[in-house]
Amino acid sequence: MTGARGASAGDRDELRERLAEALAANDTAALTRLAAEAVELLGRYGSPGSDGWSAHQTLDRLRPQTLLARILAGAREQGAGAEPGLTGAGGAFRMGFGGGLTLGPGGGTAAGLGSAGFTERLDADEVRRRIEDFRDRVRTEARRRVAERRGADMIAERGVARSADQVDFLVANREQLVELRRTVQPLARKLATRLAARRRRAARGQIDIRRTLRRSLSTGGVPLRPAHRRQRPARPEIVLLCDVSGSVAGFANFTMLLVQAMRDQFSKVRVYAFVNRVDEVTRLVTTGQADPAELGRRIATEATLTGWHGSSDYGAALGEFAERHLDAVGPRTSVIVLGDARTNGFDPNEEALRRIAARARRVHWLNPETPSTWGVGDSAAPVYAGIVDMHTCRNARRLGELVTRLLPV
Repeated sequence: MTGARGASAGDRDELRERLAEALAANDTAALTRLAAEAVELLGRYGSPGSDGWSAHQTLDRLRPQTLLARILAGAREQGAGAEPGLTGAGGAFRMGFGGGLTLGPGGGTAAGLGSAGFTERLDADEVRRRIEDFRDRVRTEARRRVAERRGADMIAERGVARSADQVDFLVANREQLVELRRTVQPLARKLATRLAARRRRAARGQIDIRRTLRRSLSTGGVPLRPAHRRQRPARPEIVLLCDVSGSVAGFANFTMLLVQAMRDQFSKVRVYAFVNRVDEVTRLVTTGQADPAELGRRIATEATLTGWHGSSDYGAALGEFAERHLDAVGPRTSVIVLGDARTNGFDPNEEALRRIAARARRVHWLNPETPSTWGVGDSAAPVYAGIVDMHTCRNARRLGELVTRLLPV
């Protein structure tokens, strides 16, 4: 077996290091070469003679979206040590990853990070754009290799694109996210119907023996019409606690809109967003359009989500929620945490999650990463999974299954 299964962890880590440098420098030529290397190293599957290359497998194992915090941290460190006399285009010092004045392809000054006059949020948006561009290069390279092996005509004839509800949240491109947006309302209606049916069944309760026997007198003692003890199950309260940083933002925004569209199925819905600080965004979710991208922009501009740095910090966010917002959680409340549990090296603060779990009826954690990556790098998923139930949730179809199965009636 060759390809991804033969690649060592050291090879993958070395490739990630070079990718971080190329992304920080915006070296498009290097990014193209790295896309080809990544597909060759991590994307091959099958056996010799009948193998192929998968962009999804490549991106899942390389995880370029997790490099955002590292690149920004490197830019901050280099920017702090820059000499004030050095300037780039427009008179502003432009520092790339790795130190020195970064030059782009062809010798021009690259749009480096940490530039004077630009906020860290704008820098983060720029890095996300570059990561998305690299993902497109990986997809293009994988398609090119498969077409070369199998023939373009056969690929065009047999290739079937996955439906929107099967697109991975973490690797979805802009077009796929737009298509996914259209599934919010239909999916909400379907899930609401399922929950309503479960509630009707639960309302029937257990068989009332006394009433059933009394009814059977009219049919010669045969209990043809069982009587049930009627119940009136209270509709649950839902609290969403959502990481809206980096690549998981699309997953969080879609889920917020989905739960909001199903709000009639719950007695109360409250939504909190965080990066390293927590703020309630229920009003933004309830008054916004059914557009995850627009919701994300409103939350980023109108909510207080960051403190002294712009990286996600689950420990600080969970601690602030437990200190300031725990009154939103009660014995009828189901808390759903949305995020990849990547702490960027900060303290995971598992005690805060225990406080939340002790007060709530149920706590479920939906993680858009595969279980094979839990605990890898800065992931604190195993720590949190030891306290609450953690479920992998990579696409809208899986999200619908979990909502139907996990939410109480």
